Amino acid sequence: MADIKWIKIVVNIFDDEKIKLIEKMPEADALLVIWFKILCLSGKTNRSGLLMLSDKIYYTDEMLSSLFNRPLNTIRLALETFKKFGMIEIINDAYYITNWEKHQNIETLDKVREQTRLRVKKYREKLIESNANCNVTVTECNATEEERRKKNKNKKEEGEEEVNRIPWQDILIVWNDLPSPIKPLRNITDRRKDKVKARINSLKLTIEDILKAINNIKQSKFLQGGNGKQWIVDFDWIFKNDTNFTKVLEGRYNDKEVSNGPTKQDNTDRDREGIGIKL
Repeated sequence: MADIKWIKIVVNIFDDEKIKLIEKMPEADALLVIWFKILCLSGKTNRSGLLMLSDKIYYTDEMLSSLFNRPLNTIRLALETFKKFGMIEIINDAYYITNWEKHQNIETLDKVREQTRLRVKKYREKLIESNANCNVTVTECNATEEERRKKNKNKKEEGEEEVNRIPWQDILIVWNDLPSPIKPLRNITDRRKDKVKARINSLKLTIEDILKAINNIKQSKFLQGGNGKQWIVDFDWIFKNDTNFTKVLEGRYNDKEVSNGPTKQDNTDRDREGIGIKL
């Protein structure tokens, strides 16, 4: 992750109703200090609002107690208060700052996104070059069967190597940049990686296709929960099968497509695809 040196703090933060309510509570000063320490820690780790030490280790209340040099009970009181006021959420046992974009260093994050775009572009160029190198020439057509088998084996290994070089961290950044109420990810597990690879192989996708599909969620109120069924899209559903991914990639759920509500066929498709409904 690119280093972020500062975060945004608006000058009227103490006019915020939640801050005013905290100031009326016991240990108010300690709670406010902990809140600012959490904001700074999140900016330092730069994981889209998730309090994580690394890709596989997330901060616990005990760790925050040691890191902030505060009693564990005070840390727990602060976390419970922030959770009650909707300032933080707990996602897969990880603490996540709600509306983190309010506190972000936007200019620096723009640079991070630009660096991501350039990496994706470079990766795309490598894929194109690799595909060009895989074209069979007239000379290869005259090769022996054994030589052709060796070449095909090498091409297969090269293709698998390309898939293994998928920029997972870039995909994670783009996903965690989605607006609330889309839940951010702490990491992309091996199981999720297998699903992504399966879609890439079966649909012949590029990394740009993956990022485009994720960004299409921003254009769909339906996928963000505005479907009358309290269902919100998640990472696992998109990459569950080719049908789900293709529809999101093609913008089938985008607002311009579903402005008058989903069609009967769309509802039938969604039922067939197994969209879960929260009750």
